Amino acid sequence: MDPSSALSRGWLQATFFGEEAATEKFPSPVVQILVVKSIPTEGGVDRHRLVLSDGDLFCQAMVATQSHYLIADQQLEPLKIVRIKQYQKNVIKQKRIMVILDLELPSVGQEDQIQPIAGASFYGNKTEEKKPPRPSDKPNLNIYPIEALSPFSSKWTIRARVSAKSDIRTWHRNNTDGKLFSVNLLDETSEIKATGFNEQVDEFYNLLQPGQVYYISTPCRVQFAKKQFTNLPNDYELTFERGTIIEKADDQSSVPQLRFAFCNLADLEKVEKDTTVDVIGVLTKVHDVASLVSKTTNKPYDKRDLTLADDSGFDTRLTIWGKQATSFDVKPESVIAFKGVKVSDFNGRSLSLLNSGTMSVDPDIPDAHRLKGWYDSQGRTQAFSNHSNLGGMGKATGRKDDTKLISQVKDENLGMGDEPSYFSLKATVVFIRQKSFCYPACSNTAATPPCNKKVEKISDDAWRCEKCSMNFPKPSYRFILGINVADHTGQTWLSCFDDVGRLITGTTADQIMEVMEDGGEAAAAHIFEESNCRTYNFRCRARKEIFQETETVRYQVLSATPVDFKAEGNKLAELIKQYSIN
Repeated sequence: MDPSSALSRGWLQATFFGEEAATEKFPSPVVQILVVKSIPTEGGVDRHRLVLSDGDLFCQAMVATQSHYLIADQQLEPLKIVRIKQYQKNVIKQKRIMVILDLELPSVGQEDQIQPIAGASFYGNKTEEKKPPRPSDKPNLNIYPIEALSPFSSKWTIRARVSAKSDIRTWHRNNTDGKLFSVNLLDETSEIKATGFNEQVDEFYNLLQPGQVYYISTPCRVQFAKKQFTNLPNDYELTFERGTIIEKADDQSSVPQLRFAFCNLADLEKVEKDTTVDVIGVLTKVHDVASLVSKTTNKPYDKRDLTLADDSGFDTRLTIWGKQATSFDVKPESVIAFKGVKVSDFNGRSLSLLNSGTMSVDPDIPDAHRLKGWYDSQGRTQAFSNHSNLGGMGKATGRKDDTKLISQVKDENLGMGDEPSYFSLKATVVFIRQKSFCYPACSNTAATPPCNKKVEKISDDAWRCEKCSMNFPKPSYRFILGINVADHTGQTWLSCFDDVGRLITGTTADQIMEVMEDGGEAAAAHIFEESNCRTYNFRCRARKEIFQETETVRYQVLSATPVDFKAEGNKLAELIKQYSIN
């Protein structure tokens, strides 16, 4: 039997869109399983979600507990055809879900007659009588869920909203020029990145607009995602090809808007450097555009810093790049939601909008309405803390005083738990390790944000960055200092990166390397010696690491500030008052 004819075509349309006789017309509908996913729960009993197709439409479904054994026994798998004996439809927040109460699999004899639909399409092979529908034939179109896409799917159409769109980027390599752009595509089930090169840039760049819904049909290649270039939790990505069909959908409301997983600004301290997050805040300050020139390529690039605040009591700096920086015209006190920003440890914590990220001004979502109400009622006059002053103490930072002595850091085993520990430390630099004090970093400052990955020397006058696939005449050196610090209770080693290294040495790693390359090792050593015996307030993270099968704790400096002796004196005076000494 033709597998596509075995499916109960029209069942989902009749069930969800109003035919009262749907149960009479389809008493035991036959459908195909496209996706099977297990969802862990706190109670320990997993729930199971399916994506089902009746040959015309697809929907999400949940399997009742009494049928879980079929999944455990691997009887319910993608491409299987099943008969649903009892079901219940649900519409929750405009999302249609089918609850499967009872179902059955084909018997051995039936399996000989009805085979799973595989090969060219999940929806069966083409028949001579019926031509495959084009994207313009909206009512009869077989829509494929993004969640079910894989390299083994060859013929499909998705209906998706453009959730992000990059600028056009160009390159010149091996005497050839090229260009590319990318978009993120979102439907009810998942989100995926799609990239167009050269001819596809000319064909699709102006057509695909953020926030709009489109039908996209093969030929379009599905391949494994390059995780270093995307922040989406999808194992696959798309590449537009010659012949890819893209048409704007008439119904723009049938696909959900952007999904966010917001991190409040106070919690950025707990987020690992280089992690990608979503944030939302009130725009409190718009800085001027800074036009910079790459030291290596002499190409100009633009950046603009924004200051965001939220009801956690913190504000932070967020940088946007390129055309977004120059065309930015959002008024202060607007609420902006950012999806896909990279966390940096510059000035404690700061953010940078990635090429694949998006910015939504005054979005119609509950978090935005909450922040607008908070800012109008109290936020406008509130004083905010930020992560650059976390080295300060007590009330000045609006946070609990977690200042530690070196002896307390060790006695309390900070960092030995499953999660990192954060603390403040006032200590004096007594020694700077001069061996391996820096590394050669990528000089591609035109990247947004700058790459800063380690480069390899491939010849006397060439350095190679594998991430950027570019060569440079010389690297940009960045600090990775190891410093020994002391207070009156003991000594310990701290690790510092470039921003803190510049503060402590008063110079750059590039300048020190120039001195050493000119034969001035003694002068370079003098720079480090002059940096000793200075006291700082350090904001640190303690994290457990395993080195040579031994657990150790690494103390990394997130930020550092010179001691403000006036503020420290006032703090000591407050401490003395607590002892009621007259």
